[in-house]
Amino acid sequence: MTIQRKADTKTTLTNGWSFSQVKSAAFPDAAEEWVECAVPTGVHVELERAGKIPDVFKGLAEWDVQWIQEADWTFKTTFDADALQQAATGADLVFDGLDTYCTVLLNGEVLASTSNMFHEHRVAVAGKLKDHNSLELRFASPWYAAKAAEAAHGGPRPVSNGDSCRLYSRKAQYGWGWDWGPIVMTVGPWRDVRFETYEYTIRELRVDAVLGGDVFDQPSLSVHELEIEPQLPTDARVVYTLTSSDGAVVKQEILPHGELASWDLAGTVEAWYPIHYGKQPLYSLHVAVINGNGDELASTSQRVAFRDVQIIQAPLDGAEGTSFVFQVNGVRVFCGGSNWIPADSYLTNITPERYRAWVDLLVAGNQNMLRVWGGGVYEPDVLYDACDEAGVLVWQDFMFGCGVYPAFKDMIRSVQAEAESVVKRLRPHPSVVIFAGNNEDYQVAEEAGLVDYDDNSGEYLNTGFPARHFYEVLLPEVVRRLSNVFYWPGSPYGGKVCGDLTVGDQHQWNVWHGTQEPWANWDKLAGRFVSEFGMQGYPDIRTVREWFAPGQEKDQWFPQSTVSTQHNKATGFERRLELYLMENFRHAFDMESYIFYTQIMQAECLAAAYRLWRRNWKGKGKEYTAGALVWQINDCWPCVSWAICDYYLRPKPSYFAIARELRPYTVGMTRKEIKTPRDSTTAAFYTIRHEIELWGCNSTLEVKNATVELVSFDLHDGLVDRREFTVVLHPNASTEIWKGDVPGQPVLTSLSQTPRPIVVQAILRDGDSVLARYSNWPEPWKSLTFPEAKLKLAVKGDEVTVSAEKPIKGLVLDVEGDAEVQWSDQALDIMPGDPQVVVAKGLNGRKVTARYLGDGSA
Repeated sequence: MTIQRKADTKTTLTNGWSFSQVKSAAFPDAAEEWVECAVPTGVHVELERAGKIPDVFKGLAEWDVQWIQEADWTFKTTFDADALQQAATGADLVFDGLDTYCTVLLNGEVLASTSNMFHEHRVAVAGKLKDHNSLELRFASPWYAAKAAEAAHGGPRPVSNGDSCRLYSRKAQYGWGWDWGPIVMTVGPWRDVRFETYEYTIRELRVDAVLGGDVFDQPSLSVHELEIEPQLPTDARVVYTLTSSDGAVVKQEILPHGELASWDLAGTVEAWYPIHYGKQPLYSLHVAVINGNGDELASTSQRVAFRDVQIIQAPLDGAEGTSFVFQVNGVRVFCGGSNWIPADSYLTNITPERYRAWVDLLVAGNQNMLRVWGGGVYEPDVLYDACDEAGVLVWQDFMFGCGVYPAFKDMIRSVQAEAESVVKRLRPHPSVVIFAGNNEDYQVAEEAGLVDYDDNSGEYLNTGFPARHFYEVLLPEVVRRLSNVFYWPGSPYGGKVCGDLTVGDQHQWNVWHGTQEPWANWDKLAGRFVSEFGMQGYPDIRTVREWFAPGQEKDQWFPQSTVSTQHNKATGFERRLELYLMENFRHAFDMESYIFYTQIMQAECLAAAYRLWRRNWKGKGKEYTAGALVWQINDCWPCVSWAICDYYLRPKPSYFAIARELRPYTVGMTRKEIKTPRDSTTAAFYTIRHEIELWGCNSTLEVKNATVELVSFDLHDGLVDRREFTVVLHPNASTEIWKGDVPGQPVLTSLSQTPRPIVVQAILRDGDSVLARYSNWPEPWKSLTFPEAKLKLAVKGDEVTVSAEKPIKGLVLDVEGDAEVQWSDQALDIMPGDPQVVVAKGLNGRKVTARYLGDGSA
């Protein structure tokens, strides 16, 4: 981190660049054609901007740009250096990110060669500067570079998604193609390029903010490392100043250089908590180096927050294995959140505002954790800053995903530098609470028979799974040495195998992938911490229209069209979507209907997971499931995927269904069919009962006194039963409320008898205030004959009051026209006598439309 004083300079080299394809072995006849551009950028972005390639996100254009990653490219610019800059003690060219295989030349001299997209490069140029300087960045083809590394270091290895050569490249893995994203292998300076001069610079600063004491009321701050170059004058001192977010000075101390600040701050600072558990006070430590005259020689600032994070892995009451609980400042937190992939195939197109908008969506959706997945990139500070400020916890993977990575000498050195840089950059963020070594690499290695868990020698480089050296030796050492953040070898990880549901974290893909279980089995598929699970659903119809090139909609506007299937990258998605659709719904195949039914399917599936797994959060020592992170919050292009919000930040109905299940107070039910034979000798004589189990959840730290109204409706005959329970919801836990027969449902004596179509609604109330609702329906819904619901939509301003005379399942509202509407809720169940109000910002007088199950459209 280079620091400025008045005589120092820091210039970001943004403008005045141009780029061109250059001759290479693959393109010996390439003609140089220099196109002006600004940096940061990438070749695809600039070629599309110049009209030289089509929009890769539309139609089948992805396949027309595959040549780009096989070509070589050069970016060049010029910059001036005045006499003071040329005479400065220190002068550096700083490259925050070069993607990926790049040779750096200054005035024709080779300064550096890079091969890791995740590295930040600082190149000393003192003594090499002139009045006018030329800077060239020569990028070699990432495809051929990775292929060459693969050939030189052992050949293809087991991999899931993308070409096997990606395992040999420290480049964002998702760009090689994933089951939700296109093959777009970007090239270019993807982060800032700077020219800096200085007399003194602070190279390293490590600040540890600790929250100690039996009740976590003893905050302290210590500076563990302060490295300054070159050697300071003997009279130099360091001024340490801690300020609050409003700029008020909390504490200041001036110490001789070499003495590091160490402060007890009890009673002067506040603790940082996750969202809904407390405040998120953030402080800044300003470090200034001054000489004997008080002149500032160098300075820097670092964000500081005070919190204690522990991962509790302890025996559980009456269950196998151990817990996997995030405890912050002594508070055990159920982590309900999402996985994060890069928000664009073109990283340079993501603005700071867009990053913050994504975190705003998390917060509005009642989510408190974001997992930054290991096949993307270490995101820019703005994402982590937004999570710090909002109280969203961050699970941070290292960038390894879905493969058996090699571990040869050059890669080990590269990964070591990558890890050290990342840990130093992310450790000040209070939101970052865990580093995990990889995504699903142990799983791939297990499937290939390459893991010997009995080998705990630490000597893995010559085994079939050499990357264990990264996950169990190199990375934990770096994290422990450079931070206080918890380290976990992988995700999923723990137990006898990485799919063990009783230890560590799990990726639960036996819905959709694997055994393709019905989602009614989520309770049987529960793990201690489910860090991935999901179900696909189409995006908003406006987003679907975006993936058609002009003129294509006429012939391609149906779900099975070539263009539509191009925008779903999941293997076997047609069979999987249709399996879950046909098991649960009567549905139509026109595009509008297919969008609706897949959206409702996704919403019902994911809400059920959160509902059932949150029930497993039963209090201290009974945290049988301590977290659920849906795959995924976002997309990198307009497509059909598991995302709950699409590329354009448009929430799908599933986003709202999850938000309801993550409210501070919720109510849930399950329905079970219980068949009891008359005796042990018969198969012909039995009874069939239908039983309801009812529970509530309270994520606050206080007891909640409430009531639950349980109302039962026959779909055709109306009200069957109404009863009320007075409940005491335990703090930070689920509470069982009642179990009994479905009201009004007779006992059956044959499978030929049809149960009454009884819908049971539970409303959790605090006095007259509704805290939560949930309606339990007979399933599968395809077996129901829905009556005419007589839906009513009363619009007043930006409020839509929804009511019906008969129960409605899966109501999704829309509006005529392409202009956006911000809905407060979707995928609703509406019961007679219980109108609900949906806020719709942006209606502007337009007609509101509605779809729901049994509306006659299927």
